[in-house]
Amino acid sequence: MSASPVVVSPSWLALREEADVRARSQELVEVVRQRLPPGERAVIQDLGCGTGSMGRWLAPLLTGEQHWVLSDRDADLLAIAATRTPALSADGAPVSVETRRRDITRLDPGELAGCSLITASALLDMLTADELDRFVAACAGVDCPVLVTLSVIGLVELQPADPLDERIAAAFNAHQRRKVDGRRLLGPDAVGAAVEAFGRLGAEVVVRPSPWRLGAGQENLSAGLSTEWLAGWVAAAREQEPDLAAVTTPYEERRTADAAQGRLRVTVHHQDLLALPR
Repeated sequence: MSASPVVVSPSWLALREEADVRARSQELVEVVRQRLPPGERAVIQDLGCGTGSMGRWLAPLLTGEQHWVLSDRDADLLAIAATRTPALSADGAPVSVETRRRDITRLDPGELAGCSLITASALLDMLTADELDRFVAACAGVDCPVLVTLSVIGLVELQPADPLDERIAAAFNAHQRRKVDGRRLLGPDAVGAAVEAFGRLGAEVVVRPSPWRLGAGQENLSAGLSTEWLAGWVAAAREQEPDLAAVTTPYEERRTADAAQGRLRVTVHHQDLLALPR
C-alpha cells in the first residue's frame, strides 16, 4: 500500500475467499458486463490484488478475451496471484495475466491508460483520506468503470446477542480509524468518502450491500472463519481499548464455544461500489 501498510497474510485471504465470493454484488457485475466494449479484449487492472481473489471470482463471470494486470506491494502475494488466475472467461475466451509490484496509492492516470475496467477489493477502508483522493483521481482519469468490493461500513450483527457486542463493535470501529505511523485510516468512513470523491469528479456511483454471513447455516464456508474473524475482531477492540481485556477474555471464550457448536450467526456488513464515467 504505502510506507507503513497494514500487513495481510495469505492464510487469512485464503480463509475468507469463499465468504467474499458469496458476498460480492452480482448486480454490479451485470452493469460491468454491459459497460465492457463487445468484441474487444478487456484490459482489467486489479489494484491491491492480494492473492488475486478478485480475478478468480470475476474473470469467469465475464465474457470475451481478458488481460488482467495485478498490482500489489507484496511480492509474496503477487507470486500466488500470478499462478491462480483462471485461464478462460465465461465463454471460453482466453484470460492472460501480468503482475506489477508497486504502491497503488501513488498511481497516476497514465499507468491506467487503456483500461477497460479497474477493480479492487477490501481496500478502501485501509486508506487515508489523502490516499483515497489520489486513488480516486487516478481511477477517474481513465474512461472506464471502477468496481471496488467489500469495504467495511462499521456494522456487525451477532445472534444470539450479548451485552458486550456493542461496546466491542465501537472499539473495533475506532481501531479501524486508528493512526498507523501517522496515517489516519478511513475505516468504516471509506465508502462514503469514496462516493463523495468520485462524485466531485463527475462519476455516477452505485453502491450495493455485500454482507458476510458467517456461522450457523452457512454450508461450505470454512468452520474456522467465524472463530478467526471473532478472534481478530476482539483483539482489535482490546488493542484500541485496553480496559476491555478483563471482560473480553470470558466473552471470547463464550462466543468461540457458540461458534464451534454451530450456535453463533454473524453478519459483517460491507458495501460494493461501482463508479461509472458519465
